[in-house]
Amino acid sequence: MENTAQTLRINGRRLWDSLMEMARIGATPAGGCNRQALTDDDKRGRDLFVGWCQEIGCEIRVDQMGNIFARRAGSDDSLAPVITGSHLDTQPTGGKFDGVYGVLAGLEVLRTLAEQGVQTRAPLEVVVWTNEEGARFSPAMIGSGVWAGEFSLEYGHGRADKAGKTIGEELERIGYLGEEPARPKPIAAAFEAHIEQGPILEKQDQVIGVVTGVQGIRWYDVTFHGTPCHAGPTPMADRRDPVQALSLLCERLYGEVKAYSDDARMTCGDLRAEPGSRNTVPEKVVLALDLRHPQPEGLEHLHRTLYRLAEQVEEATGVTIDVREEWHSPPVAFDEDCIDAVDRAVQSLGYSHRKMVSGAGHDSVYVSRVAPVSMIFVPCAGGLSHNEAESAEAEHLEAGANVLLQAMLDRAGIA
Repeated sequence: MENTAQTLRINGRRLWDSLMEMARIGATPAGGCNRQALTDDDKRGRDLFVGWCQEIGCEIRVDQMGNIFARRAGSDDSLAPVITGSHLDTQPTGGKFDGVYGVLAGLEVLRTLAEQGVQTRAPLEVVVWTNEEGARFSPAMIGSGVWAGEFSLEYGHGRADKAGKTIGEELERIGYLGEEPARPKPIAAAFEAHIEQGPILEKQDQVIGVVTGVQGIRWYDVTFHGTPCHAGPTPMADRRDPVQALSLLCERLYGEVKAYSDDARMTCGDLRAEPGSRNTVPEKVVLALDLRHPQPEGLEHLHRTLYRLAEQVEEATGVTIDVREEWHSPPVAFDEDCIDAVDRAVQSLGYSHRKMVSGAGHDSVYVSRVAPVSMIFVPCAGGLSHNEAESAEAEHLEAGANVLLQAMLDRAGIA
């Protein structure tokens, strides 16, 4: 039976077809997906996934945060499960693979085992986490965050989108407000397959990234308070212009981030001016800022730099700047045994590979706080993600799913 397990391979054609069928839900004219969390399209994607899982006899559970668990029983169902999964929600202009690949690669593992009549000793579960992207509801990864104990259920249900609709209300509306408590049970191991969302694997011509951890992330809302006035009569020297202060802070912060470390990251992802009139200097501008670094001391340095520069810009412009931290996800080191399981799978399958740290946040960050975890990366074209042009090769997706299959069998055992 051991030799049979080692020779098992997933059906790459079926995996690709499933990805393309899911991509039709929320498809955009430019070839991507807009399937934001808890929208009608997210419901359709969830329903499709649940239907596929039921076709192969999986038990479906939904918790109070709408996280979906599809379970395939083991020969000893009392054992802690080996889990895998990711998310089905996308950015407003997202691609076909971010998140959904990890869900459907897990489904393909279960389909392959069912098709070949192979039963594991421990149960296997595929998870769909709610609102990983943080595009509609902030912060990101909130479904896994509540489940892992980072956030309270009340906090999770109360998060609102720009229209004031809350996660709790929208879960109920689309029929995915489950009754199971959103908290972890014992887990033997957890794996997440994902496109890299960066250029390293492609540039180095490597098929698999064996992921050892995730860099730290801090999100901020930076609010610039100025004085609204008429665009024509008010001389430039007499203005308290929040946009001028924004420009100066961004210029200085970009410069210091670039000078500090090649590993440091800064992104200005969203801007809002109020009152938002073409011929009025704004009263207020709000910047959504993202800072990242793989080392705790590096992330702390960027944090202190932001506050220091904000004080300097206040003094230079007369604009009041309020910095509010929205979210802090410290750097994460994954479990050595799970990393080794992925490494053994890659070695046995003969794929080129390298160990690496993830530049993007993933649900595995929160899962790692309550269970042993590792991740599996495959290349994406040009390192492009969160973009409708996001693309990945079918053979690479197949390879990643084969690594996932073997790593899960390594940890779950064969009956």
